[in-house]
Amino acid sequence: MAPIALYPDSLLSQILMASTYPLEVIQAYRWTKSNPKTKGKALEDTMQAQPWDASVKSLAAFPPVLAMLNDKLDWTQQLGNAFLAQQADVLTAVQTLRERADQAGNLKTTKQQKVTKSSSGSQSYIEIEPQDPSVVYVPAYDPNEIYGTWPYPSYPPDYWYPPGYIAGPGIWWGSGILAGAVLWGIANWPRAELWINANRYNQWNRTNIGNGRWEHNVAHRRGVPYANRRLNDQFRRPYQGNFSAAREQFRGRAEAGRAALAGAAGGAFAGQALKNRPSQRPARSGQNTRPRATAFDRGGGGPSARRASARGRSSRAASFNRGGARNFRGGGGGFRGGGFRGGGFRGGGFRGGRRSDIRVKHDIVFLGRLSNGLGLYRFAYNGSSKLYVGVIAQEALKIMPQAVAHDRDGYLVVDYSELSVPFQTYDHWIAAGARLPKLNPH
Repeated sequence: MAPIALYPDSLLSQILMASTYPLEVIQAYRWTKSNPKTKGKALEDTMQAQPWDASVKSLAAFPPVLAMLNDKLDWTQQLGNAFLAQQADVLTAVQTLRERADQAGNLKTTKQQKVTKSSSGSQSYIEIEPQDPSVVYVPAYDPNEIYGTWPYPSYPPDYWYPPGYIAGPGIWWGSGILAGAVLWGIANWPRAELWINANRYNQWNRTNIGNGRWEHNVAHRRGVPYANRRLNDQFRRPYQGNFSAAREQFRGRAEAGRAALAGAAGGAFAGQALKNRPSQRPARSGQNTRPRATAFDRGGGGPSARRASARGRSSRAASFNRGGARNFRGGGGGFRGGGFRGGGFRGGGFRGGRRSDIRVKHDIVFLGRLSNGLGLYRFAYNGSSKLYVGVIAQEALKIMPQAVAHDRDGYLVVDYSELSVPFQTYDHWIAAGARLPKLNPH
């Protein structure tokens, strides 16, 4: 969220909406690149004939914004996935970043923007709107500076600078954009929802809708698979039943070389993990309920997610016996809350281990791939809905076998200190800017 958290509320709202339609974002960017002189009333007229979602059409009035979403397509898709899955958390992250910028003295009312501090009950929030509703200035800034000391050094904030950007303290302003009624999004901060200003929406889109809460329109997803099966079930349409086919359709139509649908790999893991949830699998004779862990692991650069998923349970079981991972022996107590009691692993020097086997996880979403080939995932542990960010032990075994071991129950555990990847909640990861960690060289 760091690159856009200080955008005007209405523009920010429509960026969040549009990020859920990545294929149409690409199409709109290509159109603006081919038609740079179409502006104002001519742009409004032309957009009526385009088949894109209204949020995507509106961004045609802001070519630098579309360029950012296109250039950072992986980030755009991750943003859209996060927003669909946890809308309230994403909007809360925006307010957290605005508070940091305010505390650092970098968020003020200027001739370009009006900054207002408001409250509703016990909740406080910061609103940003253009000084002149008909002229919008898009701010540019260095996220490493604007928010004060960045609190998550392992996850440096993402950034993007428009052409002509001049580095310096505070916010840089380019030329104002004559927006007219193109901005109709409303950030309803007290309710952590996005709403639509019907008057402005109808004026620019030449429709006749009423005021109301924004809802994702699955038709404009254009076959792009959702990040996990829960979202797929929520928004499913017949042509979206096959994750692999939809992913390849998107890749074929997007720009060559873009890993735009890496999230579908997480969907493949999620499907297998769901089958292994306690409620989905029969208990073995004499098996007690396994305690729940709160650890993660991150994936490796071995076989692709599709092949890993296709091999299924048998290959994962086989990987236990290939000799790559060490067995866990010795004390240290059992699991408790966030990790192992008694100092983690003893014997063999294996410390900091957390249960990271794909079989103890569900609702798995691929977030991105690290520089060493390991995948980073969002997931929950069986029996819990709390979300975390980490790795998959079966993948880590391929890349850094020295960081993987078996626990006494036969599950794979990962030494996070060996991987140099922080263990954290999904909320923490979102608040930190949803960045992939930079790995320390070994």
